[in-house]
Amino acid sequence: MNINATLIGQSITFFLFVWFCMKFVWPPIMQALSERKQQIADGLAAGERGKHELELAGKRATSELQQARQKAGDIVAQAEKRASQLIDEAKSAAKIEADRVMSAAQASVEQEVVRAREALRSQVAALAVAGAEKILRREIDSKAHAALLADIQNEL
Repeated sequence: MNINATLIGQSITFFLFVWFCMKFVWPPIMQALSERKQQIADGLAAGERGKHELELAGKRATSELQQARQKAGDIVAQAEKRASQLIDEAKSAAKIEADRVMSAAQASVEQEVVRAREALRSQVAALAVAGAEKILRREIDSKAHAALLADIQNEL
């Protein structure tokens, strides 16, 4: 009977130990495990959200980079267009200036031609008078023949 009483005593002690563990030890352990499980699940969810946000940020960065490149291309195109306009304006201004200088040069040349003709007329008239004086070998009245010399000068 000792074995049976010992076995029954051990069984009762074991059941009391199990009941005590189930009542006082098991709930805090289960609560700690549940909290840890929840923390792990929250961490994994946060990791997935972070991964998703990283993908979205990468897409946004790519689109913003593409927009920046497009804007840079537009700015370069506008700068090239403006440079072309400035070159055209400079060409037209240079053409106008060249035309002005050319017309001034032509006017100057025409004035020089007129002066040269006048000088040539004067010299021809003087040569004509000198030649006539030498041919005639007589004195010529310059006051009397001044009108005649002016007519000859105008004809030349």
